[in-house]
Amino acid sequence: MTKFQVKTMASHIMELPRKILIGENNISNIGDFLVDLSDPKKVSLVSGDKVRKITDKKISASLSDSKIKYVWHKSTSNDVEAAKKTLVEIKKDKSDLIIGIGGGRSVDIAKMIAFTLKKSFVSIPTSASHDGIASPFVSIRGDKPYSIIATAPLGVFVDIAILKKAPRRLLASGCGDLMAKVTAVRDWELARDNTGEYFGTYAANLASMSAKIVIDNSKDFRKNPDVRMIVEALISSGVAACIAGSSRPCSGAEHLFSHAVDHLKPGVGLHGEKCGIGAILIAKLQGQDWKKIIKMLKNVGAPTKAKEIGLDHEILARALTIAQSLRPERYTILSKIKMNEVKAIELAKSTGVL
Repeated sequence: MTKFQVKTMASHIMELPRKILIGENNISNIGDFLVDLSDPKKVSLVSGDKVRKITDKKISASLSDSKIKYVWHKSTSNDVEAAKKTLVEIKKDKSDLIIGIGGGRSVDIAKMIAFTLKKSFVSIPTSASHDGIASPFVSIRGDKPYSIIATAPLGVFVDIAILKKAPRRLLASGCGDLMAKVTAVRDWELARDNTGEYFGTYAANLASMSAKIVIDNSKDFRKNPDVRMIVEALISSGVAACIAGSSRPCSGAEHLFSHAVDHLKPGVGLHGEKCGIGAILIAKLQGQDWKKIIKMLKNVGAPTKAKEIGLDHEILARALTIAQSLRPERYTILSKIKMNEVKAIELAKSTGVL
C-alpha cells in the first residue's frame, strides 16, 4: 500500500524518432535516408576528427549524390562553452538539419544545438556507448552536470559495421549505461510510492526490458558480443525516455553519482562505466540483486571496481555524498537513505567496488 495518493499526471509530449534504420555497411545510403526523412537541402554535420576520418568520404559522396549541401563541424568537448562555439558556427550555415556523428559527445552537442536553433536532428552513432542515441536528453558539463532535455532525433541511422570497429571499451560502456535502467526504474517506483510522482508503467517496462535482454544474453558476449542487440537495447531505452517525457526510466541515483564524479574529477572513466559502477552501489542500497549487475558487467569487460577507471576512494565517497544535491527535486534512494562518506566507503567495500 503506497504512502501517497498518486497525483494527477501533468500533460507531457511524447516526441519520438520518425525513422530508425539499422543495417550493416550501409553508411553510403545516408543521403537516401535523409531525402526520405525530410528532404533537406543543406545539413550541418558535427563530429570529432577520428570519426570524420572514418566516415567523411562515404557520407560526403552520398550527400552529394543526393544533391544535399553540407558543412562539417568539429566537436572538441561536451562542455557548455564548446557547445556555444559550435552553435555560433552552425547558425551561419542556415541548414535544414543538424546531424551528430560519433559517440556521446558529438551526438549530444548536435542534439542541443538543434534544440536551441529549433531545427530537426539526426543521430548517427559510431559506437554503442550510451543511450543518448535515440533519447531527447543530453549530458553537458557545466556548473552542475546532469542530463537536460533537448530534442529527440527525427531519425537514427546505424551502420553496425562501423560500431563493430569501435573500441571494445565503448561497447562495454554502453552495457554499463543499460545497467542504469535497473536502478533508475526502481528509483522511479520509490518516487511514485513516497511522493506521488507520476509513474509510466509502459516506459518503465520498456527500459527494464532493454536491460534484461542484455543481462540474459551477456554470458555469450565474452568472445562475440551481439552489437546489434546492444545498440537496439540502447535505442529502446532512449525511446522509453521519449515516451515517459522525462529521463526517469533511464536515469536515477546511479546517474547522479556519475555526474557527481564528473563534477569532482572530470575525465575519470566513460559515462557508461561510471553508471555501471553506480548501478552496483545503488542496487545494493535499494535491496536489489547487485551481484547480477556485476556478473553482466564482467561478461562484457566493463569495470566493476573503482580502481579500474582511476576513481580513488575519496572521490567516490564524496560523489555518493553530494550526488542527490545535484538534483534535489528528483526523488531517489539517496533521498531516502542519507549518505555520508563513512557510509559510502562501507557500501563500496561491501560490493567489491573498493
